[in-house]
Amino acid sequence: MTKRRAEITGWGKYVPEKILTNDDLAKMVDTNDEWITSRTGIKERRIRSESDTTTSMAAAASLDALGVAGLQPSDLDLIIVANSSPDYLLPSPANYLQHSLGATCPAFTIAAGCSGFVYSLVTAHQFIETGAYKNVLVVGVELVSYALDYTDRSTCILFGDAAAAVVLQPSTNGAGVISFELGSDGSQAHHLWVPGGGTVNPVSQKVVDNREHYIRMNGQEVFKFAVRKLTTSLNNITAAAGMTVGDLDVIIPHQANLRIIEFAARTLDMPMDKFFVNVHKYGNTSAASIPLALVEAIQEGRLKSGDVTGMVAFGSGLSWAGAVVKMGEAISNPVGIPAGAAITA
Repeated sequence: MTKRRAEITGWGKYVPEKILTNDDLAKMVDTNDEWITSRTGIKERRIRSESDTTTSMAAAASLDALGVAGLQPSDLDLIIVANSSPDYLLPSPANYLQHSLGATCPAFTIAAGCSGFVYSLVTAHQFIETGAYKNVLVVGVELVSYALDYTDRSTCILFGDAAAAVVLQPSTNGAGVISFELGSDGSQAHHLWVPGGGTVNPVSQKVVDNREHYIRMNGQEVFKFAVRKLTTSLNNITAAAGMTVGDLDVIIPHQANLRIIEFAARTLDMPMDKFFVNVHKYGNTSAASIPLALVEAIQEGRLKSGDVTGMVAFGSGLSWAGAVVKMGEAISNPVGIPAGAAITA
């Protein structure tokens, strides 16, 4: 019996119009374009406008993905949202997205930071593999800018806002999720966290005065963790799929820092053109990073039917997640409207 897998049949993205360049940041904090570019490879990032919310951004990307797949929101069996920057603490952003789309299916959120989309992709794969659901929407969306301290150049230069989504449907032709790895090391959680605002250190005047409601990061430790996990996870997921890293057509790494990707390429002895990179345009968009790169790789023709990609993300937790995915016929011949167009919910 041919194994059922979760195949990508629809894709879409949304990025805010507002662009924040390195020169713009130099007017806000002690930095400059050369300093940022040399250390991160980032030239600009997108920042939410007043009208952008987690829900609105996720909905825009979702409608495009549904359109490409030739589906309406009413066709969905499940919605999974990868997000750590919700519109409200309660309820889950997935519930707001479901309502915004006009869908009636179950919906839930996975908060795994930058690893969230791959966690969500793998979770969706389980529902499809078992036959529980047929049409699953997976969205990665983050408005990281609300949690940035623009007096801290170690963090504010890195992040941007974005959303991207995919539709997954069952396939028995070999396309879809082939292998995966999920991981977490909570002993290093304090290297990338928001120390205030939770139940341990609730919102208070002291928290605000100490700026503890913003993201804090130990850059050196996160860098070392990221390089290690990017390389080892790629080796692990390709071995589980019965191949090597060199067999992958395109590698889609988490877009956190170009230097991390370059270091991993040297360690793996892989050419940089094997890696899809868009960090220079968007910075680190957390849970939106992998799907945003995936969508652009498809739209630019870097990924075609039959191609195999390896995705690896790493982030808060400290967590990591990787998956090997084979592209099906839908990548080259979508059944619905082109990506970037709109449909009526």
